[in-house]
Amino acid sequence: MRLRPHLIVRTLTIVGTVASATLAIAAAGCGQVAAGPGAVAGSWGRPIEVPGLRALAKAHDTSVNSVSCASTGNCAAGGDYKDGNGHLQGFVVSEKNGVWGQAIEVPGLGALNTGGDAQVLSVSCGSAGNCAAGGYYGPAGNGQGFVVSEKNGVWGQAIEVPGLGALNTARDATVVSVSCASAGNCAAGGSYTNGPLR
Repeated sequence: MRLRPHLIVRTLTIVGTVASATLAIAAAGCGQVAAGPGAVAGSWGRPIEVPGLRALAKAHDTSVNSVSCASTGNCAAGGDYKDGNGHLQGFVVSEKNGVWGQAIEVPGLGALNTGGDAQVLSVSCGSAGNCAAGGYYGPAGNGQGFVVSEKNGVWGQAIEVPGLGALNTARDATVVSVSCASAGNCAAGGSYTNGPLR
């Protein structure tokens, strides 16, 4: 059974020790994210609902699966929500200078996600406004991995991982981790199935 988490992400700044850290806490309800506007050094910011996610999530079934911060107040998050047709879709949302923007469906993912089952599983930011995300689309047993990049605060179009389709002959692939060392320089990893399990 799928949980309906009220995920909270908070930003903690510790002067002189760690630039920032994030923590996800689960409770009941719809997806939430918190950035630290008004946060004092060494204190947790006030949690807020992910802006715009309620409008996307007609079924109010959401998850924040990954958060990454390039610098204090410049982060991105991704996850999934159920649309009005009960289909699982992937979303991303960006924070700039301590202010979270509106959550959006991953551009281009809806066209790929003909099976109605997509999620953003990992987000990484190389610098402020320059991030990448990955996950999967397609129903179980017929899935494919995707990646999408953000450049200067604008998310591009999601694409199938180049070359993964040729490897994924049994149609069950996903991207589970993305890491960016700097803007435009990222790597991703995950899994695919090339034949029936024995």
